[in-house]
Amino acid sequence: MRDAIRNYEDVDSWKTVIFLYNAALKEVGTKLDILNDEFQHVHKYNPIEHIKTRIKTPESIVKKLKRNGYETSIENMVKYINDIAGVRLICSFTSDIYRLAEMIGNQSDLKVLTIKDYIKNPKVSGYKSYHMLVSVPIFLSDSVVDTKVEIQIRTIAMDFWASLEHKIYYKFEGNAPDYISMELRECAQMVSELDDKMLSLNEAIQACLREEEGHRQERIQMNDVTESLIGSKPGQREVTVYS
Repeated sequence: MRDAIRNYEDVDSWKTVIFLYNAALKEVGTKLDILNDEFQHVHKYNPIEHIKTRIKTPESIVKKLKRNGYETSIENMVKYINDIAGVRLICSFTSDIYRLAEMIGNQSDLKVLTIKDYIKNPKVSGYKSYHMLVSVPIFLSDSVVDTKVEIQIRTIAMDFWASLEHKIYYKFEGNAPDYISMELRECAQMVSELDDKMLSLNEAIQACLREEEGHRQERIQMNDVTESLIGSKPGQREVTVYS
């Protein structure tokens, strides 16, 4: 990306970087739409409830650089901040998360750089989500620029908790009282139990539907056999009447 910035010396460097990250979001967004459509076509089911995209604000980028001990510069921003371009996939069930992660990882022109599984290993706060940092090639008129995008995959319940947790901690600037942190962890446990229950219910419903479909196929086969037997009784012969 640094080479791309140098190629546009007559253009504001910040605008060039944001242009590349926006292009990366478009590329990843298109891939996810196609995967979702394919899943619907093959399995008659949509794993993605909705997709959110965003570019990190300049203020957030500066704060994160300073918090991590880096000087504020375009170079440090590109090198050290991995979530400037972010995509959030909201799913119905936890099983969808790993299914989508596998499908994304199988994309030949996406390079998975890192994975952080906060579902199997939640943060101390109770936060759960599945993070993938990927690199996507952006084809320009005279070069190809590999650009980083962070993909977060979570259920509706996880997203609900994370959104409220962010708002609460934002008000306290990260220094919430202990009792509030404890309450949030308890809420996170409730959300986890809800996700488990909804997944269990969905699996039970799918099992019932498969069983019902199996019985339906058996009835069709039985009817076919019955019709075949009735149509070929011993001694039965076709009689042609001539006028």
